Amino acid sequence: MSFDVNTLRQDFPILDQQVNGKPLVYLDNAATTQKPRAVIEAVDDYYRRFNSNVHRAAHHLSDIATRTFEDTRAEVAAFINASREEVIWTKGTTEGINLVAQCVGRERLKPGDEVLITTLEHHANIVPWQQACLATGATLKVVPLREDGSVDEDAYYQLLNERTRIVALSHVSNSLGTVNPVAKWVQSAREAGAITLVDGAQAVGHFPVDVARIGCDFYAFSAHKMFGPTGIGALFGRRDLLEAMPPYQTGGEMIEVVTFERTTWNQLPYKFEPGTPNIAGVVGFGAAVRWLNQQDRTALASHEDALIAAATEHARAFKGLKIIGNAATKIGILSFLLDGAHPGDVGMLLDQQGVAVRTGHHCCMPLMDSLGIPGTARASFSIYNTLEEVDGLFRALEKVRTFL
Repeated sequence: MSFDVNTLRQDFPILDQQVNGKPLVYLDNAATTQKPRAVIEAVDDYYRRFNSNVHRAAHHLSDIATRTFEDTRAEVAAFINASREEVIWTKGTTEGINLVAQCVGRERLKPGDEVLITTLEHHANIVPWQQACLATGATLKVVPLREDGSVDEDAYYQLLNERTRIVALSHVSNSLGTVNPVAKWVQSAREAGAITLVDGAQAVGHFPVDVARIGCDFYAFSAHKMFGPTGIGALFGRRDLLEAMPPYQTGGEMIEVVTFERTTWNQLPYKFEPGTPNIAGVVGFGAAVRWLNQQDRTALASHEDALIAAATEHARAFKGLKIIGNAATKIGILSFLLDGAHPGDVGMLLDQQGVAVRTGHHCCMPLMDSLGIPGTARASFSIYNTLEEVDGLFRALEKVRTFL
């Protein structure tokens, strides 16, 4: 299967526009990716042709919606090599992590127990565990970083011990692009008797994910990081753990029988899905999975590798620019600082030239504190970006340096 980035870009109508009189160069993909026509049309088709609630009605539209909804669950499960009963619909990665922190963390943790995370984590994989520890008397332990922005693996093994009950790790850092060897760390955590959760938000859109190979107990991710809609995500959970867990929220759909005296829960996966779900989001999620499966993912990964290699080469030659995060294994994220310039000013001046990047702490304030900086400018690349856009970023940065 051949790969041509210019042909691929034709699938993304939003890219064909100008911003401030300049062709749009969209380099904020770690925040959210753009959507191919297949996803946009699938959501539009749902609302135009079979908008209905799922599972409970006996009419034609509901039947189509329900079958599409559950077929998508099976597709998403296959996408990560799980069974459909192990895939819970969520609003996104954040809700998935909160679900586990509430249903596992607060149920199982007690004083003297420890939860182990890394300095790289997004707030969504810090605060839920912090709150679970505060509620139970457990202790949050944090693995430090090496100078290159990778996790200190020796420190990880030193901190992992018989008191560790939960290990929560990012697969890929959203701020530095560091790719963690989660399969190896998960195996060690499970040998220590800990439950493991992987934050996969930044992984699923960049390379294939196999939760069986990783061996984790939970894996959370979002559709909008992998070319799908916002407001929808999935949580993989090991079936035996999901069956033993209490529900996160209660209400319609997640019940089996309700009386005024007692309630029994529905079977998996519905036990964790109260209320009317984001049906349109699920439809779009399925379209994103099918679209990705139609691509040559090896070729896509090679293209992204070429983008970050070119950006890194430019950055190293750029006077006054400091790369933040130089791990040996990383995806297409370039976080950087310009001498004498606030990242916010850099982002504003780039936007005036049509280049969209993100600035700030990227929901990683503890990481930025550990690095002794307030934040960075972050250019994050995806499969539809081009080498010409990488060149354009640095031409724009030359002007930024002149302005500042």
